[in-house]
Amino acid sequence: MTTRGNILIVDDTPNNLRLLMDILSKEGYEVRPAPNGERALSAARRQPPDIILLDIMMPGMNGYDVCRQLKAEETTQHIPVIFLSALDELFNKIEAFSVGGVDYVTKPFEAMEVLARVETHLKIHQLQQQLAAQNAELNAFAHTVAHDLKSPLAVVLGYTGLLLEDLAATLPAEAANYLEKVDGGTRKAAKIVDELLLLAGIGGQEVEIAAFDTQLLIHTTLDHLQLMIREYEPEVIQPETWPIAQGYAPWIEEVWANYISNALKYGGRPPQITLGATPLDNGLIQFWVQDNGPGLSPEDQARLFAEFSRIDRERSKGHGLGLSIVKRIVRRLGGEVGVESQVGQGSKFFFTLPAG
Repeated sequence: MTTRGNILIVDDTPNNLRLLMDILSKEGYEVRPAPNGERALSAARRQPPDIILLDIMMPGMNGYDVCRQLKAEETTQHIPVIFLSALDELFNKIEAFSVGGVDYVTKPFEAMEVLARVETHLKIHQLQQQLAAQNAELNAFAHTVAHDLKSPLAVVLGYTGLLLEDLAATLPAEAANYLEKVDGGTRKAAKIVDELLLLAGIGGQEVEIAAFDTQLLIHTTLDHLQLMIREYEPEVIQPETWPIAQGYAPWIEEVWANYISNALKYGGRPPQITLGATPLDNGLIQFWVQDNGPGLSPEDQARLFAEFSRIDRERSKGHGLGLSIVKRIVRRLGGEVGVESQVGQGSKFFFTLPAG
């Protein structure tokens, strides 16, 4: 027999357990009782339910402690928890939600209210699971397609490079120009493929968060950007020392590379780029790149970090992936991204990371 869902009810009062079991089982739910927090944790670990109704005031472990433990374990952290509380009990709603609860029901129980809240949160949980599965499938698809495109693009780049090196001088000017456009377009496509692979990996790849050497990271980034630096001939200003932050160095290098290359392309002529770091009161460090470009309107700023966005300025020459990748990376590492800019006064792009 198919049930509407598996529910674990945790309450140290037998009458409450019987009442809730009666209400929910009549509506087709499979219900399991637990008289205390320790039994609830054991039952949830053994067979994770679809939802948990959890009393707050219990001897031994109270409901808040049980919920904290559930949310700390991988097998149970995604289970929705609805707290149960008597009207005359001291109920801290802020703590209930901060430890991971999604809702609460007060005693004495109203059958229709209990059923409505259970049904609502089961539906939300099911939709979240479906969305997570679809996102995982989409990431896997993007990774597969991008990976499969790398080889043929590498072949095209190889042959166009040989043609430009060996035959460009003997080709008619128009033909040589076409060949350069093919080479440039293929390089741009290859860069997009690399960024798609990075974007697909950010969501699912497990990385080790550790303190990193920002000065070394900046040096490596600037070294990788030497071709652009020779082309744009910027003045790059940076501090003598950098604060220690926590993160995943290969991803942070991608963030710096994106911000600095944008400052090169969209800064003044010649570009003047200032790099810096500012410790914040909340335990984070704000790293930033200031350029001397034309600046951005508030409307353009609002669209910058949206995925695949294009804005109606010079930056629209980009393909819309770079800054969205920056946003995903920094948020995965516990920080935020942003921009401060005024038209005619340049732009300051920043990201925050936990201090080391």
